[in-house]
Amino acid sequence: MARLEDIPEPTRTAARDIPCPAFDTTPFVAGPSLSERRVALVSSAALIHRGDKPFDFGSGDYRAVPGAWDNADILMSHVSINHDRNGYRRDLNVIYPIDRLRELAEEGVIGSVADTHFSVMGSTDPAAMVASTDGIALALHADRVNAVVLCPV
Repeated sequence: MARLEDIPEPTRTAARDIPCPAFDTTPFVAGPSLSERRVALVSSAALIHRGDKPFDFGSGDYRAVPGAWDNADILMSHVSINHDRNGYRRDLNVIYPIDRLRELAEEGVIGSVADTHFSVMGSTDPAAMVASTDGIALALHADRVNAVVLCPV
């Protein structure tokens, strides 16, 4: 993830001045131990399956990333010039640590890995993502997910 001071203008000012929504509730609650948690990944790398249409720039949409996908078929369609793709090119787990999550489940550190994970386009106005965040939350709830690893790029 780029540091704000390293982003050229006018993108730096635009990113700094995007209003963030306020919430009336406290989203953090106690839950089961980590060894009992069902964990999903949510990435802002605009992940797609090979052959699918890439995310549009500034898209507020989200995509499901089934855990059954082969890592070689998962592509990043994030278009920011401020993101260094070298790590991703070497190892998908840099932006989408699915193999590490599976290892944690095998070791009993976490309870299980979700069937489906999710991706959005980073560098998007949060106001454009409200429907997507609601959709992701409903899908995670339906999959009995009670922990999420946020993977920003």
